[in-house]
Amino acid sequence: MGHYETLYQRSISDPEGFWAEQAQAIDWFQFPDSILSQDEHGLYRWYKGGMLNTCHLALDYHVAHGRGEQTALIYDSPVTQTFQKYTYRELLDETARFAGALSQLGVGKGDRVIIYMPMVPQVVVGMLACARLGAIHSVVFGGFAPHELALRIDDAQPKVILTSSAGVEFDKIIPYQPILESALREAKHQVEHVIWHQRWIRKAEMTDDRYLDWELIARSANPVGCTPVEATDPLYILYTSGTTGKPKGIVRDNGGHAVALRFSMQHIYDVQPGDVYWAASDVGWVVGHSYIVYAPLITGCTTVFYEGKPVRTPDAGAYWRVISDYGVKVMFTAPTGFRAVKKEDPDGLLKQKYNLASLRYLFLAGERCDVATLEWAQKLLGIPVIDHWWQTESGWPMLANLAGVELMSVPPGSVGKPVPGFHVQIIDSDINIMKPGEEGAVGIRLPLPPGCLPTLWKAPDQFKESYLKAYPGYYFTGDGGYRDKDEYFYITGRIDDVINVAGHRLSTADMEEIVAAHPAVAECAVIGVANDLKGQVPMGFVVLKAGMDMTEVDLETELVKMVRDRLGAVACFKNAMIVKRLPKTRSGKILRRVMRNIADGKDFQTPSTIEDSSVLEEIKEKLDSVSF
Repeated sequence: MGHYETLYQRSISDPEGFWAEQAQAIDWFQFPDSILSQDEHGLYRWYKGGMLNTCHLALDYHVAHGRGEQTALIYDSPVTQTFQKYTYRELLDETARFAGALSQLGVGKGDRVIIYMPMVPQVVVGMLACARLGAIHSVVFGGFAPHELALRIDDAQPKVILTSSAGVEFDKIIPYQPILESALREAKHQVEHVIWHQRWIRKAEMTDDRYLDWELIARSANPVGCTPVEATDPLYILYTSGTTGKPKGIVRDNGGHAVALRFSMQHIYDVQPGDVYWAASDVGWVVGHSYIVYAPLITGCTTVFYEGKPVRTPDAGAYWRVISDYGVKVMFTAPTGFRAVKKEDPDGLLKQKYNLASLRYLFLAGERCDVATLEWAQKLLGIPVIDHWWQTESGWPMLANLAGVELMSVPPGSVGKPVPGFHVQIIDSDINIMKPGEEGAVGIRLPLPPGCLPTLWKAPDQFKESYLKAYPGYYFTGDGGYRDKDEYFYITGRIDDVINVAGHRLSTADMEEIVAAHPAVAECAVIGVANDLKGQVPMGFVVLKAGMDMTEVDLETELVKMVRDRLGAVACFKNAMIVKRLPKTRSGKILRRVMRNIADGKDFQTPSTIEDSSVLEEIKEKLDSVSF
């Protein structure tokens, strides 16, 4: 039995013993008296009775143990030509002072703080300052439109919002003030204070009594220490798209989160304290929370904080420059980034300008990685390129090739084997375990390991309904897949109404709600269509109301604007077509999966329950004329 198999089997046969051992790797104020328990809702909780502080683990601990002068964070912003390094001591000083400023505004343990900011170091300071106080942060991706921000304000009910005056998209400056003020007008919840980080590229106007200047309040504040919190207390809420059209508030606790991330850095990524680690993502997504901020800093690494894109900043050599400049050992990004580089520089000529000797591994996740991109990256870099699989809900990888344990020869297209703690099975609707090669739903036997969501924000019943009800005894991932005879797993894609656009999970239900609101639309369906660059892009099918006479071009233009205004450019909604009817079963259910298969050029079977099979021919004909 190999080292991986020994470690994995131990985690499944004795989860409490295994995770009690892993918990020794972090610095507790009080070690938990219970490793695994259940709460009043019957939901599993890790490390009850344990006391700790995540900011202490990320900063104070390292300063106290000789890493004060090590670089903690490298800020690299080619879009603003700003390059800055923070030592652990400097990051601690700034965080402790900003936590003091928040404390003076009445922010304390259990209070919520929304952070709506671009990729600037102040995001890290804001997140860690909340953790220092025991407050709960909720980072909202800076590309989201006012309506989506307003939904999150009303659900989280924050005391304070932290924001920046502007973001940058390639060479375009995006002022945040109009977005935020529109969201504040729409939201029912009244926020007490808005703290503005003023960027030189565009300043916000301090037009509201609630507005405060970040630097001014931080400069006049006294630094504060770490507030001890329970392991089971929430560290953050991160909203993710659901099938209902309403965002779900994923809760992450303090104790299990810290243990899982520390374990993952060593065992999955083969990263040690002092190594330079780069997750090329955004703090608005789970990758940014876990692997730009918390995991590298809890481990004692140097984390790269990059504000830019893989291409056009200034060219498709941006990744190679960053790796070369800072001696990056491990890089983690979404396949979309590498597809963009491959498209602009197919022969990888720009790589020759840089020294990439430091790079040991490239990890890819966030969406399904096509084999061609994986093999292109492998050939270009000459190092292991590891596709692995996880979700916002899990907070860390569930299937991977564990570089720090035993590097396996994973077949192309597979995302590896289960990570210790994750009892992954492929099951059918009757919860029978499928044979190798048979496709089914991807389920995780309960209990989930530490680090995964214990519940949804103020919605334990919705948590059970969304994740536990469909397959009793299992957490339902929403993905389909299969395993081969050697127990390597393959993820085939979502089996619900969520699509993955460039690594960003988006709800087609949200888009359908917006499209259906157009006065000319009688009914509609939005599906995710395979796209070479972004993985998937949304495609709308619209049935017009009787008597409506609109051209497809005019309707598409109006719908694209509506979706962009409500969800933001991140939705990438650019295509809508008019059809006479939508394909439905006799009971009225829209056949979205069949439509997806047609759009993706896959074989499809006409369901026996279809109301009128000629509708599928119309859709196929229209799709054949469209280029995505």
